[in-house]
Amino acid sequence: MNTVYLNNQFIPSNEAKISPMDRGFLFGEGIYEVIPCYEGKFIGLQPHLDRLYNGLKSLGIPSPFSNDKWTELCQKLVTLNNEANVAVYIHVTRGSSPIRNHAYPKDTIPTVFAFTFEIPTQPVPDKHSATAYKVSSQQDLRWKRCQIKSTSLLGNVMHFQHGINEGNKETILFNELDQLTEASSSNVFIVKHNIIMTPPLDNQILPGVTRHILLAILKEHSKFTIEERAISYKEVLNADEVWLTSSTKEIAPVVKIDNDMISSGEIGDIWLEAQRLFSQYKYQY
Repeated sequence: MNTVYLNNQFIPSNEAKISPMDRGFLFGEGIYEVIPCYEGKFIGLQPHLDRLYNGLKSLGIPSPFSNDKWTELCQKLVTLNNEANVAVYIHVTRGSSPIRNHAYPKDTIPTVFAFTFEIPTQPVPDKHSATAYKVSSQQDLRWKRCQIKSTSLLGNVMHFQHGINEGNKETILFNELDQLTEASSSNVFIVKHNIIMTPPLDNQILPGVTRHILLAILKEHSKFTIEERAISYKEVLNADEVWLTSSTKEIAPVVKIDNDMISSGEIGDIWLEAQRLFSQYKYQY
């Protein structure tokens, strides 16, 4: 039985109980993070915590803990659950109020829930062991504040399920101008003529931590040209390579979108180099 953290207690997961009047349950009013940890070493712990603070601030929820306290919580959960490859899930809501009302209640105490779950062995720069993704595409129908890592994930879940229903692993999204935004649970990169491109940060996409780390590594340790700019649907389909990035995928190569193969339909050489660099430097950011 896994040990979880809930409101100042480390308890068995089957003993964790949250009030049905919690605004996270009633309104999806909360922020979450997923932080990967391999053999006791976190990837991007501080960027994840920084994004957590930014999300809480955007919802007017005070951070319940200091930076040191959050770090201690993450480390203790990993130790208590004694698993080699895990992600720490942190979930913070505004807390419970006796009255259901759309307006933010005053003086609520935030609910803090955290647990670990097992993740696969960390990806390696090897085309033979890499998972080649086949994905669907849809118009992005989510809300217009996707930069907030909200627990209100219904839009993302519905887009993700569309891909699953089509026998795929993800769904890549495009706005009403047919410009790439992101995928339902990932950021997206494309490669064309050795130029690595990804959409710029705005309200349409989540500021992914893996995206952030990968860009920093590529700019510092590679000679590739990097562009953050609007990318059209046509450019995605005509790309030499397409990648998904997330905390649990790292850099995942996409070989097919809907019925269209990406280039030759094989994992590309630039993905191989990007994953090699990411594997080498990811703990430094």
